[in-house]
Amino acid sequence: MSGVEAEVRPRSFPRGGGDAGFAALVVLALAAVLVACGSFAVALGSVAVTRHRAASAADLAALTAAVHAREGTSAACAAARRTAASQHALLRSCWLEGLDAVVEVTAQPGAALDRLGPATGRARAGPGQTVSVPAR
Repeated sequence: MSGVEAEVRPRSFPRGGGDAGFAALVVLALAAVLVACGSFAVALGSVAVTRHRAASAADLAALTAAVHAREGTSAACAAARRTAASQHALLRSCWLEGLDAVVEVTAQPGAALDRLGPATGRARAGPGQTVSVPAR
């Protein structure tokens, strides 16, 4: 050796309880929980929208079928099928009871929620009943 010796000291770490960086981990964990809750809320909202869309499509299809009820079941249900398709729904069943139309439609949720299955809407429409009002 040349007479100069280097002194090697072990690396020292700050002392303070060992919680350095803990706040960052807590913030990240809370952010992950908030993202999960937000995703759940969006999915729940999408399911509700799909259910309302199915109910509205059923209402419109039943009204359309009732308008065409005098033309027969096949014409009324064909019109209801077109109406349901225009609302991005599928007509599952359709029949007439007199001049009343009864329909059932299904609507698919978005692609991410497709595994939940379709939402179903049922509706009945027809002419109102005549109600006699007693004279005073």
